[in-house]
Amino acid sequence: MDTPFLIEQVYDTPIEKMWQALTDKDKIKEWYFPQLKKFKPIVGFKFEFTDDGSNYKKEWRVTQVEEGRKLAHSWSYKDYPGSSEVTFELFEEGNKTRLKLTHTGLASFPRDPHFAQHRFEDGWKQIIGSNLKNYLKKITP
Repeated sequence: MDTPFLIEQVYDTPIEKMWQALTDKDKIKEWYFPQLKKFKPIVGFKFEFTDDGSNYKKEWRVTQVEEGRKLAHSWSYKDYPGSSEVTFELFEEGNKTRLKLTHTGLASFPRDPHFAQHRFEDGWKQIIGSNLKNYLKKITP
């Protein structure tokens, strides 16, 4: 059974700044994926990454955009079966923003230590709980 991974966090930043952090290529590189070369928040847009020598080449496409509210993208790997989807949903809470991240389809990946669910979960805890949080602290007065 494929249980989606879900994490929610409230950030002390307005929703507009959070949306920019999710949709501006240069901002995304700071907290999400430094290897990002090209990105546009347009459904169907294919992310481009620099070649970091990894055997696991990401193949991501934007799957949903609701301006200021939701961004989703596929997450798959070249030459490996399986495809998942990451959804970022934003909720305004006064001058703060609650981010709900859902990652579905993890069970579709091969049974291989690189694709183990705990690796994705640990990664998201680092990305959402630390990287994004620290980035937003840096840009929010």
